[in-house]
Amino acid sequence: MKSILIIGLGRFGQHLCLNLASLGNEIMIVDEREECLEGLLPYVTNAKIGDCTNVEVLKSLGVRNFDICFVCIGTNFQSSLEITSLVKELGAKRVISKANRDIHAKFLLRNGADEVIYPDRDLAERLAIKYSANHIFDYIELTEEFSIYEIPPVPSWIGKSLKQIDVRAKFSISVIGIKNGEEVSFLPSPEHEFTKDEHLMIIGRKKDVDAILKKF
Repeated sequence: MKSILIIGLGRFGQHLCLNLASLGNEIMIVDEREECLEGLLPYVTNAKIGDCTNVEVLKSLGVRNFDICFVCIGTNFQSSLEITSLVKELGAKRVISKANRDIHAKFLLRNGADEVIYPDRDLAERLAIKYSANHIFDYIELTEEFSIYEIPPVPSWIGKSLKQIDVRAKFSISVIGIKNGEEVSFLPSPEHEFTKDEHLMIIGRKKDVDAILKKF
């Protein structure tokens, strides 16, 4: 459990708050608009109406006491930049700011952000990869080189075990889970035999996964 401050409760900030709360974190939320806070009050430990470009407002929050401070201002980049800088100057341990464009990210990183997130861009990339290929059911990018993919078993793998196929040696990928419906079994046994109805959770380089997808 962590103590988290979220500044800016647009759609992304609200979803972030609800998901963090569901994981048991202690959350304080701040926004200029009271209506943005009302629906989240049952899920947070504290809420405040205020303009966080005002240093006195930020000082009253005690930003140095939080494990993470999220700056989720999406519509006013100048405000996002100012708040990011002020939060860091006031001693925040870790500042994560939302960006919509690469140029915004560069300025945010130069002005105090420890990390920048691109929720709109990341979702767009994930959907583009998922829906442009017939055999990718889901996709999570880990680094520029490695990603996790959810794919069906290659037809020639069905009825054979993980040990028989030796996917790591032959295809340079690792099977980290087997998905049947909504259930996922992680780290399958080498003796596991693939069936046509299951999905494989694999991790690997894009070029290696592309080579596997050509086998369908």
